[in-house]
Amino acid sequence: MRFLEWYVAFADACNEKIGKFVGWLSTLMVLIVFYDTIMRYLFNKGSIAFQEMEWHLFSIIFLIGAAYTLKEGGHVRVDILFIHFSKKTKAWVDFLGTLIFLIPFCIIVIYSSQKFVGNSWAVREISPDPGGLPARYLLKAMIPTGFVLLIFQGLSEALKNLFVILGKKGGD
Repeated sequence: MRFLEWYVAFADACNEKIGKFVGWLSTLMVLIVFYDTIMRYLFNKGSIAFQEMEWHLFSIIFLIGAAYTLKEGGHVRVDILFIHFSKKTKAWVDFLGTLIFLIPFCIIVIYSSQKFVGNSWAVREISPDPGGLPARYLLKAMIPTGFVLLIFQGLSEALKNLFVILGKKGGD
């Protein structure tokens, strides 16, 4: 049991740090969008590299920030019935949902993205647009990375729910 508690603390701490990093990436993205907008609309000087950087950062924020969002309970859920459940029933729903839906879905995405990401790394893919960004393969590598982090945090959330189910922490 002590190892499981350590794992939960470790996974939460790692994704907390990643979440703070993603927060700074979000700030950087806002600054880049602001600069790009000013340059395009006031000075009529657009940049393919800046436009690509905007969606590259958004992709990274979305992919590696998903685990932090899960940790913070920020993912969208339909709470029509869930809000009326006891703490233990909520823990069961989340525990089973993680094991039946979240983790298998993450595994499918990781598996199915291997060839896509591998091909990109093999050719050291770059932007096809003139003035675009190099190293697109690094961006594509964020797909399996983000889903590995999501599994990592999903296991932590499942364990927290298991603790509630077993009456180890805060059950009804």
